[in-house]
Amino acid sequence: MNDPMLTAITASAALIAVVVVALTALKAWRDWLALQRLSLDGRRPGDMPATTSGARIELADLKERVRKLEAIAAGVDL
Repeated sequence: MNDPMLTAITASAALIAVVVVALTALKAWRDWLALQRLSLDGRRPGDMPATTSGARIELADLKERVRKLEAIAAGVDL
C-alpha cells in the first residue's frame, strides 16, 4: 500500500489533471475577455442603440394611435 512508485504516479497524474484544468480555464477566461472587449469596442459614448425592426413597428403603431387620438380630440372623422 505504501509503494513510493504508486504514490509518485498518482501525484503526477493529479498534477497533470490540475494543469490541464487550469490551462482550459485560462483559455476560456481570455476568450471571454476578448469577447467583452469586442462588445465594448462596438459601442461609443453618445451612440444611440440600434433599433430592431420590432421596435420600429411598435413606434410606428404608437405614432398612428397618437394621430388618431389627436384627430378625435380635434373632432375630425377618420
